[in-house]
Amino acid sequence: MQRLRSVLFDLCLYGLMLVMGVLFAPMAAWSAEGALRACKIYARTVLRLLAAICGLRTEVRGPVPEGDVVVASKHQSFLDILILVAALPRPRFIMKQELRWAPILGLYAMRIGSTPVNRGARSKAMKDMVAHAGKDEAAGQLVIYPQGTRVLPGAKLPYKFGAGVLYDRLGVPCVPAATNVGVFWSRRSPLRKPGLAVVEFLPTIPPGLPVAEFMARIEPLVETESNRLMREAGFDPGPDPAPATVAAEA
Repeated sequence: MQRLRSVLFDLCLYGLMLVMGVLFAPMAAWSAEGALRACKIYARTVLRLLAAICGLRTEVRGPVPEGDVVVASKHQSFLDILILVAALPRPRFIMKQELRWAPILGLYAMRIGSTPVNRGARSKAMKDMVAHAGKDEAAGQLVIYPQGTRVLPGAKLPYKFGAGVLYDRLGVPCVPAATNVGVFWSRRSPLRKPGLAVVEFLPTIPPGLPVAEFMARIEPLVETESNRLMREAGFDPGPDPAPATVAAEA
């Protein structure tokens, strides 16, 4: 039964993306604000359908960041993207270059100010990322996934220095974000399991830290808090980063 519910939800997810993407295209073409409004309407509609069809509710915890900040978030599925779009006042994303050409999704992502990154050319990609993200007209909450991709619950993947470079070069605060969404909607899984999926905004890291120190603080923080949320959802992600390591790096 849950598989059938999941299939029905996915039909709504992609069907609405197509229909709303086309209907809102004139508004998105007219202004970035119009594109952002369309994205928020879509995300909030999908989250309501997810709860109604699959019994998967969503919750945002912690103070929602406002103004110009970097949001360094755990990434487990498309669900955490939807939650961030719905919750943040003006979200934009660091995204894979290939997504720029994705039907509907790529158009709206670029229109709201997201930054495409070619992950194959590291040095040039880093420079291009910082230059694009730091444009004068760019503003709002810049979301980056420090692990660079969706990660299965319990899987370990090192954090990349791109988040630290952005934090350093842009000179803005960073708000880390933890999540447990992968317990209910995981990478490449066809199932949307019932429960409570959470994205939690953690205490702000002020600007000015050296990149190495910033990275040493953010990884154990986000991983430990995401593990806590996953345990709350009934999933054992394995051990947290060792307390001695966290204390030494913090």
